[in-house]
Amino acid sequence: MQHPIQVVLASQSPRRLSLLTAMGLPLIVMPSSLYETPRRGEAPADLARRLAQEKARSVSAQAPDAVIIAADTLVVLDGRVLGKPQSAEDAMAMLMRLRGRRHEVYSGLALVSPDTGEESLESVCTPVLMRNYSELEMRAYVNSGDPMDKAGAYAIQSEVFDPVLRVEGCYANVMGMPLCHLYRALAGWGLAPPRHPLERCPWPVQYGGCSWAGDILRHQ
Repeated sequence: MQHPIQVVLASQSPRRLSLLTAMGLPLIVMPSSLYETPRRGEAPADLARRLAQEKARSVSAQAPDAVIIAADTLVVLDGRVLGKPQSAEDAMAMLMRLRGRRHEVYSGLALVSPDTGEESLESVCTPVLMRNYSELEMRAYVNSGDPMDKAGAYAIQSEVFDPVLRVEGCYANVMGMPLCHLYRALAGWGLAPPRHPLERCPWPVQYGGCSWAGDILRHQ
């Protein structure tokens, strides 16, 4: 299988880079400088999709010969977007609000083809139920510094804090990059990554499969 000379990830997220690298994509990182501003009344799914598209387009203008992959991830509780915490106190407040409750994680995913300028654009939602962690656990996690660059102040993959009781959809989406959706889009352009997401996504690797992947990969 042949890839274009460049595949560019329009993000500086180490989690997205790790996920895509695990799938064997030959990546160059070129973060977008887009200022993420929501519009009044904009639904979370629309916001995530629009921001991903704007990031992809802005980086595509700088690297027109590359496949561009961009994503934007939002944590939404009671219809309100929780961004990245601005302080330790802010992180504590977010984790307190999320504790024991269900919320949604939305990712917008945008790709731009170098050959035609064709775009692939979608939004993905994963409902997430948090466990009833203690205040002591929250404080230790916040003091570790891990929440400070993460929407909603948590990482689902944190083995120490382990904040999530149950996911009800794509696990990789909560990490910031819905791998099966990405694989499907790239495969549609004849650019399927060397390694399948079921071989590399942390969820099926740990549990021996994923009940959501089949429907995602078959969807057109």
